Amino acid sequence: MVRLRVQRLREEYRREVSDILRRMKDPRLGFVTVTDVDVSEDLRHVKVYVSVLGTEEDRRRTLEVLDQARGYVRTEAGQRIRLRHTPEITFQFDPSVERGARVMTILQQLRRERAAKGEDEAR
Repeated sequence: MVRLRVQRLREEYRREVSDILRRMKDPRLGFVTVTDVDVSEDLRHVKVYVSVLGTEEDRRRTLEVLDQARGYVRTEAGQRIRLRHTPEITFQFDPSVERGARVMTILQQLRRERAAKGEDEAR
């Protein structure tokens, strides 16, 4: 029963925090995607995993902005998701999207090399 509630809250927080971040008007905030959310068993802490499109500097600046906006995001999420205690929110960078893009690039390069090798053998 508790796990089901935590799972529902994870999905709800992912959806609501994504919407809150999308509506933020801070020009320092880069292109942010919420990739995952962890909710503690006691429902007191929410860890939001984000992916940031851009350079290392863009990532650093965006994470700083998110850290400064934690109170705002917590207040907004608390108004949208009614719980007895509004959880503390922390943001963590999630490199999985970048890793996936890098793997896709490597696979495409291998396909091109195999196709070129196949053309050379056919001659």
